[in-house]
Amino acid sequence: MGDNKITGLSTADYYFDLPQELIAQDPMEKRDECRLLCVDKETGAVEHHIFSDIINYLEPGDCLVLNNTKVIPARLLGVKEDTGAAVEILLLKRKEADVWECLVKPGKKLRPGARASFGGGILTAEILDIVDDGNRLVKFFYEGIWEEVLDRLGEMPLPPYITHKLKDRNMYQTVYARFEGSAAAPTAGLHFTAKLLDRISEKGVDMAFVTLHVGLGTFRPVKVSNVKEHHMHTEWYQVTEEAAQKINRAKKDGHRVICVGTTSCRTIESAADENGVMKAGSGDTSIFIYPGYRFKVTDRLITNFHLPESTLVMLVSALAGREHVLAAYEEAIRERYRFFSFGDACFFM
Repeated sequence: MGDNKITGLSTADYYFDLPQELIAQDPMEKRDECRLLCVDKETGAVEHHIFSDIINYLEPGDCLVLNNTKVIPARLLGVKEDTGAAVEILLLKRKEADVWECLVKPGKKLRPGARASFGGGILTAEILDIVDDGNRLVKFFYEGIWEEVLDRLGEMPLPPYITHKLKDRNMYQTVYARFEGSAAAPTAGLHFTAKLLDRISEKGVDMAFVTLHVGLGTFRPVKVSNVKEHHMHTEWYQVTEEAAQKINRAKKDGHRVICVGTTSCRTIESAADENGVMKAGSGDTSIFIYPGYRFKVTDRLITNFHLPESTLVMLVSALAGREHVLAAYEEAIRERYRFFSFGDACFFM
């Protein structure tokens, strides 16, 4: 444990005390009017702004990397067919046409062979198998088009720390969301409006859209005391030829690559070769970035404020230094910034 303390590889090194009331329960009505804490990643110096001021920190030639995944209404509330008892199924990852890996409640009641019904029988499900982490393989039965059935019956899978009901499901979706497949939003992108993106583009900043379908593993706490022993979840990503070229051009011309969110960062760090050259392609990534990691492509990061002892705080600490990150978080708590998915933003510049 002593060695971990010295190197920042102890999970406890990423603990901070967060008052419950600072966990944002509702999205901002005007996305780009949330607060923005700008942190110099070299010195730790901080500045306070509103999010739309981000444009003043972006320079012509910079490349902004955004994750265009779209959250699906993945939370299904129904009943067990034989008993009528309430059940919940959360879609995590599509395995084949109508078979998904899912999180189920209550797990003890939903063993292989169990069946559930949703929307009065519009959709039914059968548990096929138990897989990693107690998740289930579930086969769904319905008539018509899957996306339409899901849109009608499903709810947005908000993180467990958000207890308020979402009034408008589009508020848990970025304005540039395009490809369906996420069980959680890439929340750093929620602060951008179409108008702000237009202004950024007019300034000469390039935009590269990548896709990483965010899994609920992103909220999973690190339960081991040594960071290195944490088992990272796997997520599917894709980098197009166009996105790879834009990022490579920015690097070649001496400009900065600025990731919007930890998911964009994990995507490009997964897709780059050892020399930092972006490669187009798709696949699964379980990349775990923590202090000691050498970034191949990412120069700067726009992100939200994350949970204590989470892999996300560790990723940010790898980029900006643990002491700077925790000091910035202390400042944010003092200044009553809003935390987590619907909270305020942070720019490590």
